[in-house]
Parts: sequence; structure tokens; C-alpha cells
Amino acid sequence: MNSLLVIAIALILGLLSTRLMKLIGLPNVTGYLIVGLIIGPYALGQFVPGAVEAFDGLGIISTVALGFIGFSIGVEFKISHIKEIGKSAVVITFFQALSATLCVDLALYLIGLVPAINMPIHEAIILGAIATATAPAATLMVVRQYKAKGKVTGTLLPVVALDDAVGLIVFAVSNSIALSLAQSSLSGATAVDGTQMALSIAVWPFVEILASLAIGLGIGALLSVIPRFFKSRDNRTIATIIAVALSLGICELFSYLKDNFGCPFGLSDLLVCMMAGATFVNLRKEATQIMEGTDRWTPVVLMLFFILSGAELNVLMFADWSVIVCLVVYLIARCCGKYFGTMAGASITKSDHNVRKYLGITLFPQAGVAIGMATMCKKEFEKFGTAEMSAIGAKIVTITMCAVMVYELVGPVLTKWALAKAGEISPDNLRRPKRTKKNLATANGAPVETVVTPVEVPAEAQTEQSQQSVQSAETERPDGKDEK
Repeated sequence: MNSLLVIAIALILGLLSTRLMKLIGLPNVTGYLIVGLIIGPYALGQFVPGAVEAFDGLGIISTVALGFIGFSIGVEFKISHIKEIGKSAVVITFFQALSATLCVDLALYLIGLVPAINMPIHEAIILGAIATATAPAATLMVVRQYKAKGKVTGTLLPVVALDDAVGLIVFAVSNSIALSLAQSSLSGATAVDGTQMALSIAVWPFVEILASLAIGLGIGALLSVIPRFFKSRDNRTIATIIAVALSLGICELFSYLKDNFGCPFGLSDLLVCMMAGATFVNLRKEATQIMEGTDRWTPVVLMLFFILSGAELNVLMFADWSVIVCLVVYLIARCCGKYFGTMAGASITKSDHNVRKYLGITLFPQAGVAIGMATMCKKEFEKFGTAEMSAIGAKIVTITMCAVMVYELVGPVLTKWALAKAGEISPDNLRRPKRTKKNLATANGAPVETVVTPVEVPAEAQTEQSQQSVQSAETERPDGKDEK
């Protein structure tokens, strides 16, 4: 079986899964992961000649998707928006993200001390970093469906927007430290000099972050100049793709230098792309409009990425009961970290009582960014070239994928419950959560708000948004309607 046939089958099944997920009320990403699991090399794929090799040949798709995930996160990181959301949301974001990391790190480290459970410290550190990520789509779905409005919702939306950016920075540090520890723990490895070990843990991870941010800054600045010379939407979209490809290519170059020429540090793909996106959106006023062109074709790449990620989920690993224990501990520790970290941040900023009590529950969902982190880790551990390290990478992916499925199933339900208990969902909306297309478009003759925000938009910003909407409508294809 060739790779193109695998792509076609994956896309067909992915499309069909979106209809099924809509019927049962689950996010599309859950359907993509299930499709990947079914057709992957650990299920039906092992019975089709050449299927495993075809899946292995599609690794470039995952790399490109990771780049666009990081870039899209950076585009949301606009300085003017951060100033508007206030100190409270920023403080809460940092507290809940770091608390989730520390809780997962500590819990997995403690159970790793049990001889029967194979959980090395570097594996615990990476899973702790992955725990920072949340799923904005699942949270926004509940807010929009039930038209939630209030102090909890007003704080939730900016926290979700900032969370993944903070998570990527935490992940970059943790990943570098974990890889250094993994290198020193390889079976048969020579003794590592103490000074070299200290540099690997305390210095090079931060050099990697600074280098990634600097290169991303340069690429983003270069991208912001291109629209001055290329005015068409197609050319600007191509420029955006070039920027992401250049970011990923430079990261691959540093990885090659590290593996073959002793370069002491590499670069973080996600962090470089995120910084490029953040620089671009802050230097160009029309960056959001330019990104609309990119958003038109990236869904197919992201769909394939999630399907391929699901294909890497090795359910056979659950024959080992220790993997199940690690998964359960990860799920509980992350929830505790998110909840109590949010409570601490809200208390420090003297936020409303409902924010302290219920906001943490709404941050449980987890999806795309976490999967991207796990996939990147798997590739890094496979570079060691040993079965031991490859198994650790596969275990990280398996735990993360299963956790995502659990969070995507339970998270929206808990978000709805928390917002209802906080009194931010009206009883009428709770009794009638399902809407017809007409009701979704209008309510009592007035447009329904799709995004709840505590900040009033300035008049000049509204005028700019209106002009962009008119321009977008003029260039829209007559048949370019979104599927309902």
C-alpha cells in the first residue's frame, strides 16, 4: 500500500467521523484519533501489506502540522490583547500551568520509586510539561452552546488563550532537561562529567529557549515585511507557509548539527514557530486577515496529523498494568494541579469567589497541543536509537492520547457543570441546549454572540473589523459556505 492511498483512506474516514462525532456530541479530534487507532499499524494496518511502511513515510505531515500549531498559537499572543485581559488572567494562567506541571512531576516521580512501575524521571518530567496544555476548542464549544456569561467565563477565555503559550515555554525547558537526563541514563553509557551534566540541565535548555525565540523573532519580522511587496491573498498565504517551512527547516538543521557535530543545543520546533507567529501578528495590523488564507487549507493537514497521531497509540502497552497506573495518576494529578493552581492564582489576585471555586474545573479539557508535544517527544527519544528510549517515547504518546480521549469526553461535561453552578448559564439554556440552525443564527431577532469577552472593543477596532469582514465577503467564493 502506498502513502497516497493511506492519505486518501484516512481523509475519507476522517470526514465520516466528523458526522458521527456531531451526532454523539463529541469534538472532531476524538473522531480523528479513533480513526487513526483503527487503521493504524497496531490494529487493521498490521494485516495490510505495506501499510506500516506507508504510515512511516508520512512523518513529514506531522512535522508540518506541528509547525502550524505553534504558529497559530503565536498569532493569538497579541500584546494589545494581553494588556486588555488584565493582570488577573495572566497570574492565574501562570499559576495553574506551573501547578499542573509540578503536581504531575511529583506524582509520577513518587510512583516511579515503586520497583514494579517503570517510570524514569525524564519520562515524568515530560508528562508534567505536557500537562500544562489545555483545549480551547472544547471549552469554547460549551461557552457558545449554552451562551455562558459572567465573571468565570470572562476570566476563562483569556486564560485559555494564554495557556498554550505558557505551556510551550515550560515544555521547551522540561524537554531539554529530560533529554539530558535520558542521555546520561542510557544503558552502557559512559560516566558523564559533573560540569557537563550541570551545563546540560541548567544552561543549555535556557540557551535553546533563547535561541528559539531569537530565530522565531527574526523569521516573524521578515514575514511582516513581505506583505508590503505582495498584496494578493494567495501570495501572502504562500509567504506564511514559507515562514513556517523555514522555521522547521532551521530546527532540523540544528538537530542535524547536534546529532553529528556535537552542537550542545538544538531548537524547539513549536517555540520557534510560536515566536514567529507572535512577532508577525504584533508587527502587521492585517496579520489576522492574512491568516484567514492559511486557515483555509490547514484543516486537512491537522486532520491527517490527528489521525496519524491516533495511529501511533499502541493499545498493546496496556497489557502492562503499570501503564494503566501511570495513566490514572497523570489524569488525577493534572486535574489537581489545574484546580488548586487556579484557586491559588485567583486568591492572590483577589478574584471573585466563583472564579476561585469553579474556573479550575473548566481547564481540564486537553487536545491538539498536548498531542503535538507528545509526538515531538517520541521523535526525540527515537533519535537515541535504542529500544529502551523508543519504548519511553511510545509510552508518552500512549498515555497522552488516552488522557486526551478521557478529557475530551469528560471535560466539556464538567465545564458545563461548573459554569452552571457559577450561575453563568441561564436555566432556559440548560433545558434547551440543542438549537436549530435558525435559533443559532438569531435569538429574538438579534444576532447571537459567539464569543464572550469582558473587554469592550474600541470603536476604531470595530470599524477595522467591519472593513475586514466586508473585504472578506467580497473575495469569498459563492459556494464557499461552511458545512453545518
